[in-house]
Formats: sequence, C-alpha cells, structure tokens
Amino acid sequence: MQTIFISIKCERGKAYEVADELVDLPEVSEVHSTSGQYDLLVKCYLPDGQDIGHFVTERVQTQPDIADTFTTIAFKAFG
Repeated sequence: MQTIFISIKCERGKAYEVADELVDLPEVSEVHSTSGQYDLLVKCYLPDGQDIGHFVTERVQTQPDIADTFTTIAFKAFG
C-alpha cells in the first residue's frame, strides 16, 4: 500500500464542495481543512503498483473547483 498526501488549493469559496467530492473516492482516507497556502490536505492509500501520477492527474485534479495541487509521497509511518 502506498500512502500519499495531496495539498489542494480550491477556487474561492469552494473548499467544502471539493472536500465533499473527494471523500467519496475509495482511495481517500481523510480530508482536512487547513490554513495557509492550501485549503485541504487529503490522505490517500493507493494499491502497490498504482501509478500515483495518473491517480492525481486523472482522479483528483479533474474534480471541479480544484485550482492547484501539491503531492507528497510518504515513505514510512511511525507509531
């Protein structure tokens, strides 16, 4: 299982709508509202071998009202 975190910048006033759409994706574990440069932080679990780039560009970035994303690949969880 691969763990990735996606920081998402939404169009103004659309963070809640975007979050509601993303929680329905089966790969999405958690969606958090955040302060700062990005509006949402999304934790995803992808099966081993699934292409992260295709998931982000085809399943996440194509959602309405997403202006920008920043993806972080997690190596190991502690505790």
